[in-house]
Amino acid sequence: MSYPRTKLTNWVKAKDLFNVVCFCVPAQHYSYLGRDKSKTLKNSKQLLRYSQHRQKPNPFVTKVKQVEDPDEALSLFYEYHRMGFRHDHPSYSALIYKLARSRSFEAVEQILSRIEENDVRCRESLFIALIQHYGKVHLVDKAVQLFQKMTSFNCPRSLQSFNTILNVLVENDKLLDAGWLEKGEWETAYQLFDEMLEKKVQPTVVTYNSLMGFLCMKGDIERAMGLLEDMTHKGKYPNASKYALLMEGLCLLGNYEEAKKLMFDMEYRGCKPATINFGVLMSDLGKRGETDKAKELLKEMKRRKCKPDVVSYNILVNYLCKEGKLAEAYKLLVEMQIEGQKPNAAMYRMMLDSFCKVEDFGGGLKVINAMLASKHFPMADTYCRLVEGLLRDGNIDDACFVGEEMEKRKIRFELESWEVLVRHACAADGSAMELLTELSL
Repeated sequence: MSYPRTKLTNWVKAKDLFNVVCFCVPAQHYSYLGRDKSKTLKNSKQLLRYSQHRQKPNPFVTKVKQVEDPDEALSLFYEYHRMGFRHDHPSYSALIYKLARSRSFEAVEQILSRIEENDVRCRESLFIALIQHYGKVHLVDKAVQLFQKMTSFNCPRSLQSFNTILNVLVENDKLLDAGWLEKGEWETAYQLFDEMLEKKVQPTVVTYNSLMGFLCMKGDIERAMGLLEDMTHKGKYPNASKYALLMEGLCLLGNYEEAKKLMFDMEYRGCKPATINFGVLMSDLGKRGETDKAKELLKEMKRRKCKPDVVSYNILVNYLCKEGKLAEAYKLLVEMQIEGQKPNAAMYRMMLDSFCKVEDFGGGLKVINAMLASKHFPMADTYCRLVEGLLRDGNIDDACFVGEEMEKRKIRFELESWEVLVRHACAADGSAMELLTELSL
């Protein structure tokens, strides 16, 4: 496979980073090429038994395993060093595992620096375990930095370490925005991916999912669908979120029906449609003003035993409000509460703003009552608009109620709002004026 001179640097970087591009054939398979696997395994086992017989116990490893406190483990490490003990891979691994499990990552960085300075050769398993620990506490940048620095520790990256960093990025939703590949390297990586497919090296599900996500973000739905067909043909299946990316891409191209067909084909491909998939279709229908069809899709979810979540209802409520169908939106709000779903602050605020926008302050009052009962609160300017509207409509008692709720929460009107409120309060009875006086204090 030839590449133009201008792309050579990127190709080398990507090839170095990917090794053989995260493929699920175990790394040992490459070492058996051209040799008798059974003999190699037999010789390896004999060598392992021999080395285990001759290997002396590491006193530091034995001791550090008995220590619970990470600071004590670190002190023990330096104490052995002062006594002239030469720390090697088992010592460093045991200490780093202990420190990482206790989340003492500053100490981990300190020990890694010593490994690099002293040119201690450590196994890939150490770095894989540490990358996983970083991922568990969402230190994705640290995981990526360690992955990129592995070669500086004289430790080549293999399929296992590449798959590990991919998993960390995917689990933390950082795959496409982590910046862990330099600009232009994703395309080169995809070329390498194609090349390895030709050589019959099998990618993992994580690799397929990652590249499908990348292609969908780039708008190359045709190639993404090609990957889907290839991986399902090989007995591997994407997850619901990757199907959602494909569906979203199809919808952006105006192919709603294809996206819908893909969702209903998911089960035949080994993946049950989830709320995220229905959400993509509902959003597309809402954008096109087809909220009635979106409501039917919500019913379809329930028929298929896919319980709508808050996001599902948020999508539909949002577009109903935009179309001015506030009565339907409020009915949906009540329905979701009956079904055990709790509206979030965003949904309440969206509905309250919509009622105030069309000057249906009675409807807004119903929303704010439900909102306060759920311990959610509107923004200060929404409070002001509602009080102003209720005063203008002559609903003095309701305006006073909303004003009192503001006062309880120490919410104050902006200066420009006071003129409007005072004008309406003066036209009302004394109780409204008294309330405004309290709010101004």
